Order: sequence, then C-alpha cells, then structure tokens
Amino acid sequence: MAVNSRQRSNNAERCVDDVIRRVGKNITLGLPLGLGKPVRFVNALYQRAKDDPEINLHIFTALSLLAPSGSSSLEKRFMAPFAERLYGGIPTLQYAQDVNKNSLPSNVQVSEFFFKAGSYLNNRSQQRHYVSTNYTHAVRDLMDLGVNVVAQMVAPGELYDAPGMVSLSCNPDLSLDLLPLLREREASGTPVAIVGEINRQMPWFGRDAAIAEDEFDLVFEHQATEYPLFSAPQMAISPADHLIGFYASTLLKDGGTLQVGIGSLGAALVHSAILRHRNNAAWRAVYDNLNVAERFPLAEKDGGTGPFEKGLYGCSEMMVDGFLYLMEAGVLRREVYDHADLQILINNGEIEEQISLETLDVLRQEGLIDSPMRARDVTWLRRYGILRDAVEFKGGRLRIGDHSLNADLDDPEAREAMKALAIGERLTGGVAMHGGFYVGPQQFYQSLRELSDEDRDRICMTSVSFINHLYDHRFGNQRLKAAQRIHSRFINTAMMYTLSGAAVSDGLEDGRVISGVGGQYNFVSMAHELPGARSIIALRSTRNAKGSVASNIVFNYGHCTIPRHLRDVVITEYGIADLRGQSDEQVYLRLIRIADSRFQQGLLDQAQKAGKVDAKFRLPTNWLNNTPTAAASAFTGTGDKDWFPAFPFGRDFTDQELVLGKALKRLKAETATRRGKLSTLLQALRAKDEKGRYAELLQRMDLNQPSGLREKLDQRLVIHGLTLIEHSSNTGNSKV
Repeated sequence: MAVNSRQRSNNAERCVDDVIRRVGKNITLGLPLGLGKPVRFVNALYQRAKDDPEINLHIFTALSLLAPSGSSSLEKRFMAPFAERLYGGIPTLQYAQDVNKNSLPSNVQVSEFFFKAGSYLNNRSQQRHYVSTNYTHAVRDLMDLGVNVVAQMVAPGELYDAPGMVSLSCNPDLSLDLLPLLREREASGTPVAIVGEINRQMPWFGRDAAIAEDEFDLVFEHQATEYPLFSAPQMAISPADHLIGFYASTLLKDGGTLQVGIGSLGAALVHSAILRHRNNAAWRAVYDNLNVAERFPLAEKDGGTGPFEKGLYGCSEMMVDGFLYLMEAGVLRREVYDHADLQILINNGEIEEQISLETLDVLRQEGLIDSPMRARDVTWLRRYGILRDAVEFKGGRLRIGDHSLNADLDDPEAREAMKALAIGERLTGGVAMHGGFYVGPQQFYQSLRELSDEDRDRICMTSVSFINHLYDHRFGNQRLKAAQRIHSRFINTAMMYTLSGAAVSDGLEDGRVISGVGGQYNFVSMAHELPGARSIIALRSTRNAKGSVASNIVFNYGHCTIPRHLRDVVITEYGIADLRGQSDEQVYLRLIRIADSRFQQGLLDQAQKAGKVDAKFRLPTNWLNNTPTAAASAFTGTGDKDWFPAFPFGRDFTDQELVLGKALKRLKAETATRRGKLSTLLQALRAKDEKGRYAELLQRMDLNQPSGLREKLDQRLVIHGLTLIEHSSNTGNSKV
C-alpha cells in the first residue's frame, strides 16, 4: 500500500534490507523510551547484526522492558505463570534479553540513559555504557552520537478518520524534536532512515502526537503479528505509602498543576487526591486526626483542604494511569490554552469558561481583537469557541447562515445579534493533560483506547522538551508555559535524602547506577523558577538493607542526584519538611523530625558533632513516635470504611499470588544475611503442612508433589514463609 510515495512493507527482513541499503552497515539506532519500541523490526535488525559481524550496531535508548522472571528458583516458580498471563503474547526484546545474559555480540553495543530501577545494578557492561543525561538533553546526545536510524511503534490513522497520518501515541517525547533534526542531517548529505511499525493495539492521540505517515521512510505493517502492549502491573500501596500520598495531597492547590511519576507513592497521592475531592469529609477526618494544620503549616499556607472546584491541570513527562483516574473523578479538569495572553486573562478571572459578550469586551480592551472585528479576529475567536464555528467573515461583516451582522462591538443592535447568533457557549480547544510518554497496566491501555473523542482531545501527548523545562519551544514559549503552570506541584521520589538537603535518586556512592536522573532535575529546577511552584520529594523513611533496617534520611552520602541548593519540600510517612529558604540548622532539624525514631538521635548526634545544630538541642517528645506501628495505625479512628486499600485501582495479581508474594518477600528479608540464611533453612526443614492449609498455594507454585531435594526444600521454604506471614498477621506485627 503506497502512502504519499512511502512504502508500507509486511516483511521485517525487507525493512532491515532497506535500512542497510540507505545507511550502510554502521548503524546508530535511536529507540523510544519504554513502550514505543518496535519490537518486531528491532528484533529483525538485531538478529541481522548477530548473523553479520560486518554490521556495527549501537542502540541508544532507555527503559528496555522485559517480562519479569525472578532470580531464585522460588521466584521463578512464582513469576512464570504470572509472566505468561501478562506477557505471553508479547515478543521478547531480544537485545535486552542478551544484555541481561551478558551475551551481546562484540559488534553490538547498547547504551541507555535510564534503567528500569535496579535492573542493571550488577551488569558491568551496562554500567560502563550508561549515559548520564537529563531527559531533555537526550535528543542532543543522540545527535552527537551520530544517530542515523530511528524506529518507533505508531498507531495507524485510518482507524481514526485520519488517513495518511500516524500517531506517535506513547512516545512523542523525543521523536517530535529528533525527526526534524534527522532530516536536517539528511539534507546535509548524511543518509538516515526513519522507520515506523504499525500496531493497532496502540491508543490513538492526535494534536502534537499525530504526524504525516510520509515523515517515515519505511513503515512496517503486519497485522497478524501485532501484539499487546507491555504493561507495568499495579503495585500494592502500603500504609506508609498511603501516608506519604496523603501528606502530598494536602499540598495540592485547587486550580493548580500536577506532575507525578509511576509507582506506589504516585498512586497513593492520586488516591488521596480523589478522596479529598469525592469524600471530603473522610479526607478531612484524616487531616484532623493527623493534626496536619498545626504540625505542618505549609499545608495551610500553600495547599488546600477542599474539593477541587477549579480542578487541576496535568503536565508530566510521564502520563501515569493515575492521571486518567483523576480525570474520571473530575479532579483533572483545569484546561489550559496555547495563547499566553488568553491564559493569563483566564488565570486572573477576567475571562470565564462560559462565553458572553463581556468576553469580547475584555479581549478588545486587552488589544487581542479589534472593533470592528476583522477576518483574523474571527478566525482566532472561532479557534477557542468564543465565536461559533458557523461564523464567517465576509465583506467586513459577520455571516451566520442567512444572517449578516455588523462586526462593531460598539453597536448595541449588533451586540444583541452577536449574543443571539454568534457567541459560543464555552471555551474550546483546551488541554487538561500534557504528557511525554506513558507506561501502565493493561486496563490503562484499554481505557485509553476507549476514551471519548472529547476526552481524548483534552490530552496532548507532546515533546518532553516542551514539558520538562521553561525554555522556548516551537509548541510554546516560556511566557506561555509559566501562564499555564500556575501553582505547580512537581512530585518525585528519592531513595535517600541527606540532612544537608541533597536527594539521592538514581545511583549509589560507588558509582553504580540504579535508574537515571530522567526529568527529575528539570522538574526540581523548574519549581524554583515558577512563581508559586513547589518541588516535593517523597521517600519512605527506611529500607531493609542486608537483613537490617536502615534510614533513608542520612547524614551524608557519596552521590547525589539533586544538589542541596535546590532543596524544597520532603515528605516521609512521618510528615512534611519545608526546607526552602531555611538555614542549615532548620533543614537538619526538620528532616530529623520526619525520620524514623530509631535513627533520630544518631542523626542529631552527627549534626551536632558537625556544628550544624546547637549542642544544647534535645529531641522533643512529640517527635519520638515515628514508628512503623504508629504509621500502620495512623488511619484508625477515621471511620468504619477502609479508605486506604492496598489496591485502590485494581490489580493484576490473584489472591493466591498476593499471599505467596508476601511470603517470598518475607523469606528474602529473612535470608539477607549468611546467618539469616542458615537460620531460615534450619527452620524450613522442620516446616510442615500436615493439615493441608497451604495445598492450593503450593499447587500454584507447582510444589504440591515435589520430587528431588531441591523441590522438597523449596516446598518447605514456602511453607515456612507462609507460616511467618500468618503469624505476623495474627499478632499484628506485619511490617510496614
């Protein structure tokens, strides 16, 4: 099928042939972050490189996703049926699988600028080839690396009344800026190839994400081999996570802007925001029970406690599924417009969503339209629904069907006619959500495919460079961005936070990379530039490390992602630390206040030894109840209903898998040390299920009839793990 002189092909091998014919055998391949990788084409190209050592293939990308498999024999038994259920119909990304096995051929190199968290911590090859860069600099770095091939999965336009178009859908983030630069490179004499892979499972998004199909040199389409989208399952939200999310929800200002990332902490914030809006009495009961107003006055100063009457606007590099839940709940509904002067008038309340003659008067007063109106005024006013679509400008007059109106706003008769025939009902063309990419559960993708045309048009998937900083961009300059992003709350997570105010989010002090900086630096920096904005770093107060509990608030650390001079707001399950503009002593103390009480005195001792806190200072009594038990019981006494469930947005795990997952997690914690392994093995050897209580769970693990020593030991370990969590549940000592 020929489309604007470009050729669709149903053969991936021929696409590879065409790419090599265009650019030769030295290929620097740029692939989208996460979901948008065209797996069928990429696998064909990678296999060709494996078969032909004359090909030099360098892949530059981020988040190469693989189905989870587990490392130990128990984890593999647990994960195999789950992975088959969720990922069985999705082809494996072969280069990523070989990266995991450390079996890449010598003529192939893979460089990523963002890892799935922890996935390559002990992979020396990937640690060496990792590229540390801000998300907004990835296009620049791709060009500097000499990228000559870009390939991406796209949605076909003919299914959405857009023949000749495709949608970049989940990944316009870098492509919108990269493709024009590649064409410039081509025009200067360097051959390039831009490849699209059609997948009808991909949700359609228009606006910025819809581009002409002939912007691609090659389009691979083979409907019989199309596959489901790779999903990221919902994770359980613990009581501690819910507390962090609740505290964050107190800082959201009605009529403001929200950025949030993936994971249980982001989901917890979304849940609490919806609770605040839909069940405000229940939310207020928690707010009062935690005594937020008195303990953390920032919530009263910069946040809010009521429902979201004006609504929020989403502007986030990642459109997580939570934004869709916020939209469905009526929280995400503040729409922004691509005209700075119009947006400022809306922000100031001078123009309402509902259109009236006064709307025209304000626009005239501000010099945005003339009177009598001219053709350009009518075109501009129709664009935003201020005048109806049927209004035309002919011969110096407004034409609506058979009616001809004077275009003079000072003419009383013309004004009445405009009111009756020409004025629109409400502003149109607004955007409630700007996103750069998305990854989420299968239900999220299904909901995106089923969006109404109206709701789909309220979402603009666009360039990450438009979203992640304030510099001028072809989709909007700094003045427009500042006007749209009022009262911004940029909510990101960290692994650790130092008492001096530095966030550790992407790596360890020995240089190994956990994930990557992504857009975190951009958002934190932007929060310090935008009036009324706040950067919020969310982190759990503790972690399990080598069989013991460690504080995530530390005195210092040998690596940082966000430097101390950009400190702002930090939230743990024990409260909110407002750090912006504070002295070092106050920063140290406010962070110690929201640390786990098991570590507060040690942190204070270090701070006092360093001369950062007055030597006479003593921990106040009301700081000393920061315990897992207190966190687990924080929501009691706020009503009969469980307002904070572990899976408020559904789950992919079965009931059996949830129980088994807890047991395996507990076993992993118990065996984190050599002594713990020995003790656990000895106890497991004595574990039995004589009454058959765990029969179905053992069957799920294919351990109901073990054969051989390995399987018999695995069965005993599972029984022991199940006994441990059952005992913890019965005694009320379940870990937070």
